[in-house]
Amino acid sequence: MRNQSPGYIMIGGIREDYCITHDGRVISGVLGGNAIYAAVGARLWGDTISIVSRVGSNFQPDWLSQMELKGISTSRIQILDHPVDTRTFYVYRSLEERVDTNPTTHFNQLGLPLPKALIGYRSSTEGQERRDRLTAMTVRPTDIPPETISGLKGAHFAPAEYLTHFSVPQYLNQHGIDIITLDPSIRYMNPDFRLELPNILRGLTAFLPSMYEATTFLPGLRDQVWEMAELYRSMGPAIVVIKAGAAGQFLYDAESNRRWHIPAYPSNARDVTGAGDAFCGAFLLGLVETGDALEATLRGNIAASFVIEGSGAFYALDSSPALISARLDRLRDMIREE
Repeated sequence: MRNQSPGYIMIGGIREDYCITHDGRVISGVLGGNAIYAAVGARLWGDTISIVSRVGSNFQPDWLSQMELKGISTSRIQILDHPVDTRTFYVYRSLEERVDTNPTTHFNQLGLPLPKALIGYRSSTEGQERRDRLTAMTVRPTDIPPETISGLKGAHFAPAEYLTHFSVPQYLNQHGIDIITLDPSIRYMNPDFRLELPNILRGLTAFLPSMYEATTFLPGLRDQVWEMAELYRSMGPAIVVIKAGAAGQFLYDAESNRRWHIPAYPSNARDVTGAGDAFCGAFLLGLVETGDALEATLRGNIAASFVIEGSGAFYALDSSPALISARLDRLRDMIREE
């Protein structure tokens, strides 16, 4: 696995997660991060999946082994020569509302002490909007050498620094990679980046924001989902999928000039961590393998349905192929063209 050329790369973060679920369960110090969940979503539908990311010297080596055992290549993960803080805290006030600051307040509300590992924690996404400098954790073009690009079928960018999303897709385009999907960072999805966002979207195959991100950037179009999709399409990508949590996805395919609403597959949600990321990873594989944006969206939807039924980055990978196929067939009967 370490020496195998990747068919697909998931570019983003690898984190150490601390979470309070919507029903008050506490999950501490587990492997997480948007690149991991994107890789898991992709892995449900295929193999030769690789992660491109950066971690510190304090990263747990057994986590790398776990990824390899699950069929996710770690050879493109850069291990820095110094420790780096990769803690992420988040609490779900509901299945639809997530907060990632002030852990002390939320543990106090549960009558629990703050885990020592979270002392001094602020936020996991601070600085992602910076336009002027790279950080040690910023994925950059040199993290994807020619031997990685050779044989590459597609790339997905999970939420990350603005400078990663600005520079690396262009680099891949220049090297002949023309199927690129991107899920933006909330840190730059605001009107202050109205001039910069088109520079990110230009050259993308598909843009995959959440409903919250889409409306935060375009507050004047709140509740006008298709108008938002068309505006994002005008910035470059042929496909726009707005992810709407329990409401499913809204797909606009400009090449066919068709629109669909795909409801979320009805599953028993226990922990929604990584659902959007898993959707994106599965979407990429579906798009490359079928060339069909609707089919790709269906596969992403089903990947998310498995991820939310349990906790832990690799939970969904225990799903049986027969069940995955059965859910996909059922979901086909639920879509609505608009």
